[in-house]
Amino acid sequence: MTHLVPTPAQLRWQQLEFGVFIHFGINTFAGKEWSDGTVPASDFNPTELDAGTWVRTAKEAGARYLILTAKHHDGFCLWPTATTDYSVTSSPWRAGEGDVVREVADACAEQGIGLGLYLSPWDRNADCYGDPAAYDDFYVQQLTELCTGYGPLMELWFDGAGSVGREYDWARIIAVVKEHQPHAMIFNMGQPTIRWVGNENGLASDPVDYVVDRTSDTQYTDSSSGLHAGHYLPPECDVSIRRGWFWHPDDEPKSVEHLLAIYYQSVGMGANLLLNLPPDTRGLIPDEDSARLKEWKAERDRRLSGAVEASVENHDGGATLRFPAPVTFNHLELVEDLHSGQRITRHMVSNDGADLLDAMTVGNRRIHQLPAITASELHVKVSGNGGRLVSARVYGGALEAGVPAIPEGYEAPTDAPE
Repeated sequence: MTHLVPTPAQLRWQQLEFGVFIHFGINTFAGKEWSDGTVPASDFNPTELDAGTWVRTAKEAGARYLILTAKHHDGFCLWPTATTDYSVTSSPWRAGEGDVVREVADACAEQGIGLGLYLSPWDRNADCYGDPAAYDDFYVQQLTELCTGYGPLMELWFDGAGSVGREYDWARIIAVVKEHQPHAMIFNMGQPTIRWVGNENGLASDPVDYVVDRTSDTQYTDSSSGLHAGHYLPPECDVSIRRGWFWHPDDEPKSVEHLLAIYYQSVGMGANLLLNLPPDTRGLIPDEDSARLKEWKAERDRRLSGAVEASVENHDGGATLRFPAPVTFNHLELVEDLHSGQRITRHMVSNDGADLLDAMTVGNRRIHQLPAITASELHVKVSGNGGRLVSARVYGGALEAGVPAIPEGYEAPTDAPE
């Protein structure tokens, strides 16, 4: 493995671990996942929109950042842009004087949570989309408005859907980010600093490599990603709390067990989790979604309670973990020292000569669920050039907790133009 070193901004982003996605826009009122840019702007009229409750709900669930779909593929803009009339300005909401992005930005700043924005490169409403040079001007102006009007941004989300085969002027686009939001993470396209995990189920798989030569193995990524050699690109696992990304009245939130399985296979694999919470036509997170989040957070906290820190003695080929006294636990958390890059490619843990687990990467935070055992020390054997653990702990607060599973046959709906 090439030992590329993360930037301080990348490390800070990885340590955030969990964020919330907000898919909200004209699709919410049209009952669609992807609309084609012809749904009238007058249909956008949330009656009780409260961005403060969005942010509060996210924060209470443990999220440390929030990303809003400022413009989805339909081209409808949630801020009063100068580039198009297809925006909140042409809607009855707030008598055409509203700005969803502003309300979300203010709520994030007030409640101390990071703000990110999603600006779809593909635009099914813009007349100039068929003229690449003209659309680059259009898109750069939209991005500049977002990067200069709403305070610090921690992430900019460039969705590749609909753009395979299309060349955008990424050098010019990314120059806007570097000038106005130099610390923002860039998702997936242009000159990315983080990457898509490659599915919309929110699941990473072992190994989770941070050094890759492409943003993902998917149809949404081609040469336009701008990658030509290895880059340090930690993954983000995006998934919706419901089947759909936008709110639909006949949809419902995932079970606590399903959400737990996602958590173990994203944050627990060393990747970031981005969980979508779609507001309804009132402009509020549905009550059943908020309740499910509280249940999920309570069960996560229960399982990861009773923490006991281990002293970590690194040595050639691994580490010894020692506890102050014998401890009974069923979760083991390991954290790798990433300041010199991701180096651990495999790790094996044993207790008193008995093998407990054999897995691949550790990364930012690896959480293993085990049968309940009692130990006073553990031995970790690692493969990789100079890999070191920076911390380790065990949890024994819910020794009877079972291993959660994704419902059999479950897959997120495949996005497709309508």
